[in-house]
Amino acid sequence: MAGRRGAMRPSSMRAALARSPAASFLLAAAVAALLVGGLYFWVVVSSFRLPDSGAVGCRPDGEGSWAIGVFYGKSPLELRPIELEGRSNGNSSAWPVANPVLTCATPTEAGYPSNFVADPFLYVEGNTLFLFFETKTTTSLQGDIGVARSLDQGATWEFLGIALDEAWHLSYPFVFKYDNEIYMMPEGNKKKELRLYRATKFPLEWTLEKVLINKPLIDSSLIQYEGYWWLFASDFTRYGVEKNAELEIWYSKSPLGPWTQHKQNPIYKSDKSVGARNGGRLFMFEGSLYRPGQDCSGTYGRKVRLYKIEKLTKEEYKEVPVNLGIEEPKKGRNAWNGMRYHHMDAQQLPSGGWIAVMDGDRVPSGDSTRRSLFGYIGFLLAISIVIFVGFVKGAVSCHIPPSFWVPLTRRNELYRILPVHRFNQKVRRYSTSIGRYISATKTRLNEKTWSNRLFFCVVALIAIVDVCIAVHFLCSGNGAEEAYTYQGQHSQFTMVTMTYEARLWNLKLFVEHYSRCESVREIVVVWNKGNPPSSDAFDSTVPVRIRVEEINSLNNRFRVDPLIKTRAVLELDDDIMMTCTDLEKGFRVWREHPERMVGFYPRMIDGNPLLYRNERYARGKNGYNLILTGAAFMDSEFAFKKYWSEEAREGRNYVHGHFNCEDLLMNFLYANASSGSSRTVEYVHPAWAIDTSKFSSVAISRDTQKHYDIRTDCLAKFSSIYGSLPQKWEFGMREDGWDK
Repeated sequence: MAGRRGAMRPSSMRAALARSPAASFLLAAAVAALLVGGLYFWVVVSSFRLPDSGAVGCRPDGEGSWAIGVFYGKSPLELRPIELEGRSNGNSSAWPVANPVLTCATPTEAGYPSNFVADPFLYVEGNTLFLFFETKTTTSLQGDIGVARSLDQGATWEFLGIALDEAWHLSYPFVFKYDNEIYMMPEGNKKKELRLYRATKFPLEWTLEKVLINKPLIDSSLIQYEGYWWLFASDFTRYGVEKNAELEIWYSKSPLGPWTQHKQNPIYKSDKSVGARNGGRLFMFEGSLYRPGQDCSGTYGRKVRLYKIEKLTKEEYKEVPVNLGIEEPKKGRNAWNGMRYHHMDAQQLPSGGWIAVMDGDRVPSGDSTRRSLFGYIGFLLAISIVIFVGFVKGAVSCHIPPSFWVPLTRRNELYRILPVHRFNQKVRRYSTSIGRYISATKTRLNEKTWSNRLFFCVVALIAIVDVCIAVHFLCSGNGAEEAYTYQGQHSQFTMVTMTYEARLWNLKLFVEHYSRCESVREIVVVWNKGNPPSSDAFDSTVPVRIRVEEINSLNNRFRVDPLIKTRAVLELDDDIMMTCTDLEKGFRVWREHPERMVGFYPRMIDGNPLLYRNERYARGKNGYNLILTGAAFMDSEFAFKKYWSEEAREGRNYVHGHFNCEDLLMNFLYANASSGSSRTVEYVHPAWAIDTSKFSSVAISRDTQKHYDIRTDCLAKFSSIYGSLPQKWEFGMREDGWDK
């Protein structure tokens, strides 16, 4: 009976909850926290590319998300990334190929799951390039040495397999040739020795040649200079201020040893910013010797510093810093090397030019651990605040009875003179005082005053911030809006927007936001009217080019522009704001089918006569046959030439006269140029999009019905000239769900 009386039925619980304002408050607070977290996730976090929980490789790793890029130049002191060299690959719709050229996906897709690739070293054999690098295996979480091959000077790479796998961690695979043999000297400090391997069947089979030095040396590099072989390395046993700040030099008549220490050892031992730890292969250029080193200030491997060695003898060593000659990344986490780049191998090609491989990371060392920690702290703080408010309002009670501090047994009076008894008495007095203080505070906070209302508003705001912090750090991956690869390669596109003087404030927001997107190469502003601004008036991480037009016409949007260096162009109205991730998705879809227009605003054009309607109508019909070019990717070589062809002249004149419908004309031209069943448009659903013109008085089409009537007339005109549009393409046809 007692058990029955103590139990409460669900209906009784609901009734009790309804009668208890305090309990209702707790429930409301929990629901509010979920709503706030969900809203923040939708608006902010959904824009970040999240790791695939089912992926076998490319998992979040405390060491980072390193990738490898290729650079070219006439000199190792003036190197440019591959995307600025115009190297292309039509098989992957990469016009141009862009860095990084190797990522964790490269070995993973070949059947060797990897979390990252780093420490690249080249071996040049005629026109063939072999690239050796560390690949952190997902299964064992240790480094193995992978190898890839390029037959086109670094534009495309084929992963060949794992060249070296030991029971301990391997990295920094320094590869070189000596006496017609190819050797590799990887880092394996866990073995506490520096080992040398020789290729028995290059590049995948190696055997241990000998142990060079019985010491845990890391990032060891060799160079032959003035009759000696010089070994530069760091001692891994260093700790504190000397960790990543120590450099030693050894010398020998042969790379096989024996080795003798330099008299000045250690060359460095206290400053992590000076680049003491090696950052790649030493090289000769114009008679001078150069050494790349790692600046480890702030985070491990923050950047590569380059030093010119002015004196290297058995007794003396002197080097001075010089300019690396590579432009610093500006896009932060949205760049593959935006936070760190710590390794470079520069070599001269048979053609006389120079090639370099570098690794880079978009997150600092320990980022995944740090983000988890911040996320859980934010979550716990939010819970603590809810409990605090619930306690004040009476939904949560916490009472420690005085008897709690009384001992369970009092067998004799000796207990009273023991220290523990006196301690318990003090605790009881303090707890009683604290209890009275808490009771008084609760009473004051429950008074209906403006100061109390303000206090709880501030507390609620703090709780909201804590919830957002928790959602941001726990649910947003690495916090980057990353580019998507196609056929294992990255590429870039040019953004083109059309505007005029009265919309300058829109344009500045536009440029500042979209210039941070990873795949954006350049922003071209088609200036139709008024005094144009200078290019340096914008906060941009990419070049901004102002193209001033002679006449104010919507046809200018699609003018042939020989200065555009990418095949892919994103036409985007200056009043549309969406996430970089959505742009990257659209670009990825366009690369799958570059013959199509890929955009974010679908329309369904049908009826007799044809009527122009909004997206809601297309959703009701579950399909679309037109994409608005105010936010669409297209092939600039095809689309612009087609728009300015002779067959499009009548349509262009109509657009110019009515100052409308240039996007409809482009759709008709695409449809007219394709075979009957070929698809010409494809839709990508954005997470969200904001029309910033709604916040100003300069919107082009404020009278919606009048705007639609004009466009309906355009449909009749263009269909009479260029024929019909395709029938319909349904939403939700893609396996990834990007078109729902």
